Amino acid sequence: MGLVQEFKKFALRGNLADMAIGFTVGAAFTTVAKSLVTDVIMPVVGLAIGRVDFEDFFLVLAVGDTPGPYLTIEQAQAAGAVTLNYGLFINNCLALTIVALAMFLVIRGMNRLRDRVPDDKGKTDHAPSEPDDKKCNFCRSTIPYRAARCPACTSQLEEPDLVDV
Repeated sequence: MGLVQEFKKFALRGNLADMAIGFTVGAAFTTVAKSLVTDVIMPVVGLAIGRVDFEDFFLVLAVGDTPGPYLTIEQAQAAGAVTLNYGLFINNCLALTIVALAMFLVIRGMNRLRDRVPDDKGKTDHAPSEPDDKKCNFCRSTIPYRAARCPACTSQLEEPDLVDV
């Protein structure tokens, strides 16, 4: 029963749910990016280089039952030919690049938004914060940053600027 309880605790943790949502959104986003490449970008690129569909770029490695020439990958595969489908590979590389660029832009935007939102102390990540401690100029012991007198050697210290950041 311990294994079941441990799995239940793991499965109901928030991180697992967040990860599942992330995978689902990622899969949907990948589908959209693949469609963008296949249905929008590559037809324009193919038209620009002479009415060519990148999906039909392939090399025949071994002729199938019916001899070629094969005009499409589907024809070659129907004939039982072994093909190297480098056009599909180009489409998938482009889709990966678009997904990576989009994820970079999303994460970059989230980081910028996070930097503008104040934390629980009312400070943002870009606001300079004062250090927690400093060194005494006389005995070199570590003391609180706003201390006016060193507790170790009792020397009088310069007071830091008391401007709240």
